[in-house]
Amino acid sequence: MSKIYRLLTLLMLVSSAVCAQDSKTGTWGIATVVLPGDSSHKWGGYSELQLRANGAFSQFQYYEAKAGISYDLDKNFIALFGTGTYHTYDYTDLSAGPTTNEFRIWEQMTVNQFLYRLKFEHRYRIEQRWVNGDYRNRFRYRLNMFIPLNNTKIVAKTWFISVFDEVFFNNKAPNFERNRISAALGYQFDKKWILQAGWINQRNYTVTQSSGKNNIMLMLMYRINRKNAGESEHIPTTTD
Repeated sequence: MSKIYRLLTLLMLVSSAVCAQDSKTGTWGIATVVLPGDSSHKWGGYSELQLRANGAFSQFQYYEAKAGISYDLDKNFIALFGTGTYHTYDYTDLSAGPTTNEFRIWEQMTVNQFLYRLKFEHRYRIEQRWVNGDYRNRFRYRLNMFIPLNNTKIVAKTWFISVFDEVFFNNKAPNFERNRISAALGYQFDKKWILQAGWINQRNYTVTQSSGKNNIMLMLMYRINRKNAGESEHIPTTTD
């Protein structure tokens, strides 16, 4: 996975050499390693690297690195504690260093529903954030739906559609801070490797205005499989 992380970083940094200009379409690249829990092993975890660019595979401007520990209360209720570091750059002058630095911890509960072909994920998250040294709280809810196309379950050699909407709130104005909506086509190659490609729109709100942007999203997931793990269907969700 370190090779994948280096490749993603190289692609974004090389592409940032393109002439600086504002772009209507950005790029999000996500690489995730997941150790899921199951009926035999309650504890799990994940790590993730995410890179973003202002343009279509050009003008690198953001990265985040995260990790978390999860605990399966049962097959449909998963608790997680996570932490991450987040850095935003001026894509016209990367050598100046980050313009925004953030450290974050969070607690979340994920509730899964398996309704034959339809798979739903409800994710509730509370975040404690330090943005350039200032402390903030944030509250998030995401509804994610998965539809396998050539199987009833998302298993090896399965094509699937993923659609989600996520809302962000905080305890200071503007209380409604952000909306994030996405649609993607995915493929699970085997028990370990999953790829998704699609579109994600993020709209941010301030007290006086709002601004949004469309992005190309590419997500590669590697799932660690334990020996003698209990049989269970895992939703191939994006972690962030």
